[in-house]
Amino acid sequence: MSFDEIAPDAKKVAIYGKGGIGKSTTTQNTAAALAYYLNKKVMIHGCDPKADSTRMILHGKPQETVMDVLREEGEEAVTLEKVRKIGYKDILCVESGGPEPGVGCAGRGVITAVQMMRDLEGYPEELDNLFFDVLGDVVCGGFAMPLRDGLAQEIYIVTSGEMMALYAANNIAKGILKYAEQSGVRLGGIICNARNVDGEKELMDEFCDKLGTKLIHYVPRDNIVQKAEFNKMTVIEFDPECNQAKEYRTLAKNIDENDELVKPTPMTMDELEELVVKYGLIDV
Repeated sequence: MSFDEIAPDAKKVAIYGKGGIGKSTTTQNTAAALAYYLNKKVMIHGCDPKADSTRMILHGKPQETVMDVLREEGEEAVTLEKVRKIGYKDILCVESGGPEPGVGCAGRGVITAVQMMRDLEGYPEELDNLFFDVLGDVVCGGFAMPLRDGLAQEIYIVTSGEMMALYAANNIAKGILKYAEQSGVRLGGIICNARNVDGEKELMDEFCDKLGTKLIHYVPRDNIVQKAEFNKMTVIEFDPECNQAKEYRTLAKNIDENDELVKPTPMTMDELEELVVKYGLIDV
């Protein structure tokens, strides 16, 4: 089975972003919105070694990762029943996991886990949406797998109006451009997980314009996200009628309907610095 044959009719998406930007929260709430509001069959494959990409979908239940089972019990023990769980609204959940701290390469674990899931036929053909939640501020071949090997068709970058978040997003755009011809991967757009800094929406619009893409959605900051996480739920499950749930519904709809996929035009470091100075992110 090649990667092209994985869930052939599904919209295959990789969500990238720097650590701490809210990437996993965004992925889970988007997946929940697709399942709840749009009745989509959804799967999340977590590719972050923290293995927190499915926690809210599974109501905080610790999930055995592919790499943990492989390391502790051997290859024969890696079964779908053991490593693929069913969560909120029947969303399928898998976590790649990583090596023991200080030993081995976490990116290599992503490659191994995806290959094992492929061999186990762990990506059902009837999926509508398949999400890969990927760490995006580490330059490593394993984390580039969804870009390099055609695993994901489109990439969405979660960022905010902060310098290091934009720096990471621009680097991810460089990675997409590098593999665009080889794998056909494209940038679907930017998701702003707002930090409420001055001029953030205008900064995001200009940043997207520079990259040659669009702002898929500006997700406002709301404390209900933390309340839902404390209760081990997505916002959609916690309060589907609240304003923030409606924001995630819009984000999910925008991703599901998006067909404007591009080869990005990453900024040079000088251009990026000019942009952050223009919006007062650093003093000069």
